Amino acid sequence: MDWKRLEDLSQIEDIKRESLQRPVLIFKHSTRCSISSMVLNRLKRNWKPVDTEKISPYYLDLISYRDISNAIEKEFNVYHESPQVIILKDGQVAYDNSHSGINYQDIFAQIGG
Repeated sequence: MDWKRLEDLSQIEDIKRESLQRPVLIFKHSTRCSISSMVLNRLKRNWKPVDTEKISPYYLDLISYRDISNAIEKEFNVYHESPQVIILKDGQVAYDNSHSGINYQDIFAQIGG
């Protein structure tokens, strides 16, 4: 799985614009949390190369970039959790889930893929 790294606050506006063209997935990952690592590994195992044509996946390391996570929470009015998946469509949150609620099939059901 080829994640785009979310490492700068300016990327939030870029991601909003990108979501006008196709859905964007933000995976908020805590590198200190075993549940987060398990969920990330499960997504990576299921992800197919063609999936990146359907949705743009972004990875946010919460430990290194907590300010970006806080900005996402404020910008999209989505309560912070970790791990967390947020799907943006048309500049807005179309779906979010966390912990064991995150799964590959649900993500693609949300985007019609």
